Amino acid sequence: MRITYLTQSYPPMISGASITVERLAHGMAQRGHQVLVIAASDQGWTYPSMEGNLTVLRLRSMYNPFRVGQRFLLYPRSAVMNTLDEFKPDIIHAHEPSLCWIGFEYAERRNIPTTLTVHMLPWFAGAVVPNHLGLQKMAERTAWMYLRLLSRNTTLLIATTKTASTVIGRELGVRAETIPCEIDTDVFHPRPASDRGTALRKRLGLPSGIPIILHVGRLDLEKNVDRILQAAVPVLHQTNAHLLIVGDGRERPALMKLSRSLGIADRVHFPGYISTRDGLPDVYRMADLFVMASEVESQGLVLLEAAASGLPLVAFDTPTISEVVHDQVNGYLVKAGDVPALGRAMTRIIESPKMALAMGMESRTLSQRYDSQLVQSLHEQFYKRLIKRVKTHGRRKSSSWKRAKAWMEFSAGFFHKSRH
Repeated sequence: MRITYLTQSYPPMISGASITVERLAHGMAQRGHQVLVIAASDQGWTYPSMEGNLTVLRLRSMYNPFRVGQRFLLYPRSAVMNTLDEFKPDIIHAHEPSLCWIGFEYAERRNIPTTLTVHMLPWFAGAVVPNHLGLQKMAERTAWMYLRLLSRNTTLLIATTKTASTVIGRELGVRAETIPCEIDTDVFHPRPASDRGTALRKRLGLPSGIPIILHVGRLDLEKNVDRILQAAVPVLHQTNAHLLIVGDGRERPALMKLSRSLGIADRVHFPGYISTRDGLPDVYRMADLFVMASEVESQGLVLLEAAASGLPLVAFDTPTISEVVHDQVNGYLVKAGDVPALGRAMTRIIESPKMALAMGMESRTLSQRYDSQLVQSLHEQFYKRLIKRVKTHGRRKSSSWKRAKAWMEFSAGFFHKSRH
């Protein structure tokens, strides 16, 4: 097959979606398929890169003032259409809800299937806007309207959890295929009993022999990392544990300031972003438990990484997260927003090493269902079914992409003029 992935963010720009696309693109290329990724350039200017069956075209991009280390494309229709004409894909898989319209237009012309992975449900849209004058509800309604429009123009949607598929079906009356994010369980795995992570602890300024509470993720407002700090105060007072917060984002300076005001700065560490190549799997293996306070995850890629690394998990009880964190089995789920309960769950795990070990083993077992080879096989079979369906029955015709295309081009043009 010839597969095209459309995405705004792609490593070295980091997000859950970008990592998902990178792993999937490499996996499909290793399986012998010809793969093209079209993404925003991390450098600002257009440049291609090639590795075996994988080609990545990074198009001229603009600085994103709302996300650390991110850039974005406006509406590069000509560049994308020309590239697609040259590559001639059998299927287009979008991971971003604005670029997909260019893929829809091309696919309708060539009678090929498209699919879109929904990385964030519309009910999460309100979390990134101020709760003022009904803006959050308005954002959520608008996001549902937009996703409905997308669903009418793609062959089939993909959701990363069964919960998300059910919600999409209920709200939109359309079916979504459930294909989870993938995790390489050979890269992310539990530490050997003899490995105490001494060298890594020294590199990160962590004392030897003490429990490590780990959080990995983007340090932006909607991730609620401030709640982790607040929950950690009694934990750090009652135990000798340290809190390690890996990641970067706009909230990092404020979080460091908060740790000082809470009186726990000497027990909280902010090493910044650590990539898989720079030792992130070793960081997971060094930790004793993983904690997350976000309520806006479609699945939580870092939860899968922590589970594969054999860690007990602590998180807020939200519909999608509960598919990965099973309360009192591989960790604890607490009521969303209940900061004291989050702290009590962490304390119970730290003070019960045998229970923590048993929960970690359950996490590792659960992670096997998200193994890269299995998830890539699911995508591969799904693509083949869509290609066969469109060849047999043709692609569903719709003109709504034309209205969306006109709006996107107008918006991009207006934004460009406003900057000059």
